[in-house]
Amino acid sequence: MDNRALAEYVTSKNIPIIRKGYHKYLTFEGVEDCYTYILKEGIVKASVISNDGREFNLRYVNDLEVVSLIKDEYSQFIDSPYNIRVESEYAEFYRVNRVKFWEDINNNPDLQHHVKEFYRFRLLNVMKKMQQMLLNGKLGAVCTQLYELYDMFGVRTPEGLLIDFPITNEEIAKFCGISTASSVSRILKQLKDKGIIAVQDHHLIITNMELLEDNIIF
Repeated sequence: MDNRALAEYVTSKNIPIIRKGYHKYLTFEGVEDCYTYILKEGIVKASVISNDGREFNLRYVNDLEVVSLIKDEYSQFIDSPYNIRVESEYAEFYRVNRVKFWEDINNNPDLQHHVKEFYRFRLLNVMKKMQQMLLNGKLGAVCTQLYELYDMFGVRTPEGLLIDFPITNEEIAKFCGISTASSVSRILKQLKDKGIIAVQDHHLIITNMELLEDNIIF
C-alpha cells in the first residue's frame, strides 16, 4: 500500500509522538478514545477478544500506517475496534485528534485517496482472512500464516527463507483460530518431517516454499 500521502501529512504537521514498550497496549477493544494513531516505528499486533475470553490475532503492522479505524468524522469519542499491542522492543506512534484528522483529510485530496485505499486494503485483508479460515484446514491455516509471516519479515539466507521475527506456537494458534499451541506444535513437526521448515535459534526457516504453497488455498 502506497503511504506517501500519509508520510507527507505526518511530516508537515506538528503531531505529538508517543512511545510504548514491549507488550504494552496502545488501545483496548471497546474502550473509548478520541485519537487516531499512526504507527511511526516498530511492530504492533491487532487482535480481538471473543465473548469466552479467547484472543484472535488479526495482523501485524510494521510500517507507517493508521492502526486504529477512523469510523465517522463527527464523533469525538469512539470505541476502539480492537487491541493494539507492541511486539517489538518499543513502538512510536503519531497521535492526532480524530476529528481534526478528518478535517485534514477533507482538505487534502491525496490524503482522501490514501484513506479510501486504506479501507479497501483492510477489506481485502478481512476477505483473505475469511478465505483462510473457511477453505484451509488447520494445516493449511498454519502454512498460510507462515507464508504471510515470511512476506512481512522474510530474509533469504543460505539455510532457506528465514522469518526474522520470533513468534510462539501460541501466537500462530491465535492467528489461525486453533485452540491450543500443542496443535500448532504437531503441525510444525509435520512440516519439519516433510522438509518444509526448519528451526534455528527459535526462528522458523522455510526450506521448501513450493511444498509450503501446496498446502495453501490462495
